[in-house]
Amino acid sequence: MQYRLIIQPKAKKTIKELERTNPKKLKRVNKTLGQMEAGLEAPGLNPHPYKGWKTDDGYQVFEVYVENKTPGAYRIFWFYGSGRKEITILEITPHP
Repeated sequence: MQYRLIIQPKAKKTIKELERTNPKKLKRVNKTLGQMEAGLEAPGLNPHPYKGWKTDDGYQVFEVYVENKTPGAYRIFWFYGSGRKEITILEITPHP
């Protein structure tokens, strides 16, 4: 299933910061965003609900892996938009 990504300001800020500070990490983030857009079935994404976090509107927040078993591994936090054909990217951050 093809998704439309809606990237929130906090996630955009992280992308801009990675452009300046860590192009290698940015490449991995962009690859992951591309995989998410194409569908969440890509190996390694491991989409799953993030326990204890819902949006103000009550949507369940999920996370996918940008990296795994890496110090400072990045995660992307997101939720399904209307009709489940949209994914709203909330944050791109090192693993909490």
